[in-house]
Amino acid sequence: MQLIPLNINSIPVGQPLPFNLRDEAGALLAHKGFLVRSRDELETILGRGMQLCVDTEESGDSYRAYLAQLQRMLLTADSLGQIAAVKMDSSATAAASRRDAAGAAGPLQWDEMQQRASQLLRAPSPADFLDRFHALYDELARQVQQSPNASLLVLIHMSAQETRSYSATHALLVACTVMLVARETLRWPEERVRLLGCAALSMNVSMTALQDQLAQQTQPLTSEQMHAIETHSERSCTLLRGLGVSDPLWLEAVAGHHRRLGGPLAELGEAGQMARLIQRADVFGARIAPRATRQPLPVTLAMQGIYRDEEQRVDEVGAALVKTLGIFPPGAYVRLVSDEVGVVLRRGASATTPRVAVVLNRSGMPTGEPIPRDTAQAAWKIAAPVAQRDVRVQLPLERLLLLAERG
Repeated sequence: MQLIPLNINSIPVGQPLPFNLRDEAGALLAHKGFLVRSRDELETILGRGMQLCVDTEESGDSYRAYLAQLQRMLLTADSLGQIAAVKMDSSATAAASRRDAAGAAGPLQWDEMQQRASQLLRAPSPADFLDRFHALYDELARQVQQSPNASLLVLIHMSAQETRSYSATHALLVACTVMLVARETLRWPEERVRLLGCAALSMNVSMTALQDQLAQQTQPLTSEQMHAIETHSERSCTLLRGLGVSDPLWLEAVAGHHRRLGGPLAELGEAGQMARLIQRADVFGARIAPRATRQPLPVTLAMQGIYRDEEQRVDEVGAALVKTLGIFPPGAYVRLVSDEVGVVLRRGASATTPRVAVVLNRSGMPTGEPIPRDTAQAAWKIAAPVAQRDVRVQLPLERLLLLAERG
């Protein structure tokens, strides 16, 4: 038993406990799943002067996610009041309740996955890296295979507004994207898809902290930062080898993912093909993410930007990305010919006819409840892309995920 003291403000009120509560001697105060209905009830459980603790051996993932969130807030200079109020969550409890209610992964589960990825990639340890990495990858791969549209919707939505944990969010999105392209369009065997996803998820392990810093940096790059960026592929490959990764395709794909490899895909070899696909998805993900010094590109413009290579010829991998995700992928915002504005929920029968949920009516007012539209119908055809920053409405993401799964 390894007991860590907790601040009372870090305990979620109004929802089931995601971990066992114990006192400083290890005695059980409340079981995991107990519903804490109020602050007063929590104080009654604690008793006067009692120290509240969590056993990290019981609640490893929850505690790591909690630490990752604290670290992220400290790095971004959030106030002490905000840091003290960080809530601890458990993916298993939260995800289970959401699956029971909705049958789909909810946004809090993705948020927890983002935190786990951030902590793992920021501070990889040879002692447990592979176990934690494969657990994270397996969860992501399962979500992508079972709920591809919802996965794209959440990750594109998060990427278009994320700066604090940019690197982890970016890695999750690129891994999701390349696995879908490889499986659905390129028809690669599943073992190769798995190695591709692992390579994409780990491609920037040597510069995760730097990527997060650069997303919020307003000063020009220093010479040291430029060198770190230029050499990160090779350094990530070396670091992964030291962490226990031995598969040559995985390592070669990471080492080559930042190179701009032209020519027919078939001439590149397996690792070169994997690296080329990661590189194109990497560019797409970077373009839709905000920086302190610039706004993100609309998703549709980012998609168009990867369709052609550096010599303005149709890019084989870029074309496969567009075919798989569509010109208007889930998470993109569009204006319909009806003058309504909506967010794309799921891919349609063609690249230009996705299913959309209208969130602003033709007067520009929020609809309250998302209204599904089939853009294959003439009355709701897509007229133009819309930048996310221009849609000033708080989206009910859990409701959108339900609609994305139901079609």
